[in-house]
Amino acid sequence: AAMAAAVAMAPGGGDFSDLREIKKQLLNVAERSRERGLQHSGKWAAELAFALEPLPLSELPPPPALTEEDARDLDAYTLAKSYFDLKEYDRAAYFLRGCKSQKAYFLYMYSRYLSGEKKKDDETVDSLGPLEKGQVKNEALRELRVELSKKHKARELDGFGLYLYGVVLRKLDLVKEAIDVFVEAAHVLPLHWGAWLELCNLITDKEMLKFLSLPDTWMKEFFLAHIYTELQLIEEALQKYQSLIDAGFSKSTYIISQIAVAYHNIRDIDKALSIFNELRKQDPYRIENMDTFSNLLYVRSMKPELSYLAHNLCEIDKYRVETCCVIGNYYSLRSQHEKAALYFQRALKLNPRYLGAWTLMGHEYMEMKNTSAAIQAYRHAIEVNKRDYRAWYGLGQTYEILKMPFYCLYYYRRAHQLRPNDSRMLVALGECYEKLNQLVEAKKCYWRAYAVGDVEKMALVKLSKLHEQLNESEQAAQCYIKYIQDIYSCGEIVEHLEVSTAFRYLAQYYFKCKLWDEASACAQKCCAFNDTREEGKALLRQILQLRNQGETSSTDVPAPLFLPASLSANNTPTRRVSPLNLSSVTP
Repeated sequence: AAMAAAVAMAPGGGDFSDLREIKKQLLNVAERSRERGLQHSGKWAAELAFALEPLPLSELPPPPALTEEDARDLDAYTLAKSYFDLKEYDRAAYFLRGCKSQKAYFLYMYSRYLSGEKKKDDETVDSLGPLEKGQVKNEALRELRVELSKKHKARELDGFGLYLYGVVLRKLDLVKEAIDVFVEAAHVLPLHWGAWLELCNLITDKEMLKFLSLPDTWMKEFFLAHIYTELQLIEEALQKYQSLIDAGFSKSTYIISQIAVAYHNIRDIDKALSIFNELRKQDPYRIENMDTFSNLLYVRSMKPELSYLAHNLCEIDKYRVETCCVIGNYYSLRSQHEKAALYFQRALKLNPRYLGAWTLMGHEYMEMKNTSAAIQAYRHAIEVNKRDYRAWYGLGQTYEILKMPFYCLYYYRRAHQLRPNDSRMLVALGECYEKLNQLVEAKKCYWRAYAVGDVEKMALVKLSKLHEQLNESEQAAQCYIKYIQDIYSCGEIVEHLEVSTAFRYLAQYYFKCKLWDEASACAQKCCAFNDTREEGKALLRQILQLRNQGETSSTDVPAPLFLPASLSANNTPTRRVSPLNLSSVTP
């Protein structure tokens, strides 16, 4: 009850009219988080408060009020907190035995929890390479659960106590109970970001989110934006972040970095890069999210920039997980895969629960053709976060190399569920179905990949080849035409191996249909490519021969196809040609 009195409830949902009040609350909760050793929540609140206008002296929040119990426990608390800050957790817990005040009791339980975690991590690093199954358990968890559940039943836990109880339940894999406790913690103390963040990690889909009864406070907006980003609902997330910026948080580095991550998730690489560069100007010594920035530089093969980032972070703090991942990415881009794997391993020794490093290490083992190690790494990534589509996709790829298409199918399906609009997953699924001879399914996948916007521009070619296999020459020709339009409409000719294949097929198709003009236009195009030059010339000779013999273009063969005029000449069209009727291919 004292706790409830001490915390003013946050204003109603999405209400940002009184930014001064919000700033007071943030400063207050930052201080209270620090008193309890919850550094990340304290940092989050302080960063957010820093983005708002400073308060005059008369409006600064008073220090948290002390109760009788606090006064009695003050000496033990002050001593124990100094040990806690030096990471002497057992020693801190020893001096806090028997303390009754909320703050000292929390620190007592939290010290015991962290002591168990530290021992577990030390044990993991000492005894096992990071690829062994993490069988080491935090021994303190069961006792903590028993004690905290008694307090919980007696309704003696404050918001911070509930948060710790939730963490203990999650660590014991009691997910359902943990979610309920975190929701309760968010109701009791809506300003504590840690509880919201834990909820983000436990909610796996939009359905689960619908059934949560969350407190109606402005903090909920930050939570929703964060969870939308995690669940790949990027448009919704960006809308939320935009509204938070409009509400007055435009200077918040947290929001800027989240927007960059959101753009990274939808593969809008240029936008994400420019936001990250902006963020680095504002907060040059920031290390969080820099591994995501390095992923973008890696995808763009920007060696000098990645090298600069790696050296820069190394100067700031070379034993941070993110730094190790950036250096790993740097070596990977230079194709030094053994060295890259070494740095990802170092990252995992620093934090075995660090998701990105497991996935990236899986990729390196794939490059080194070490499939069993890759599979273990990806499995670890999934254990840490079931929503990591890259790990599911990576597992699909490893089983593809091992020629186990049924396994592949399962993993690619999971990746596709997490990223329904990512064409790469769909193309991979289609290839899988092809191997399993489920051609109808494969056709659907390729068509869908084309429909959602094919990143690698391969779906239509694969679809055409399927139609070829099934002797559906008309549909195959339609797809090839669409593919050529697609490639040419980019305005630049992409160096694409399959363009020549498309022209060769179309030339032969039109030849069979006795459409000499179209056939010769395609055959001429074939002559521009090394691999089809001879066939193109041969076909042109045949057409010439037949024309000389007086065979006219056929009118009796149904030929609903035509090459756009812009393609039959030698110019490169830049306008998008209207799509042809593809009803016959639509699954």
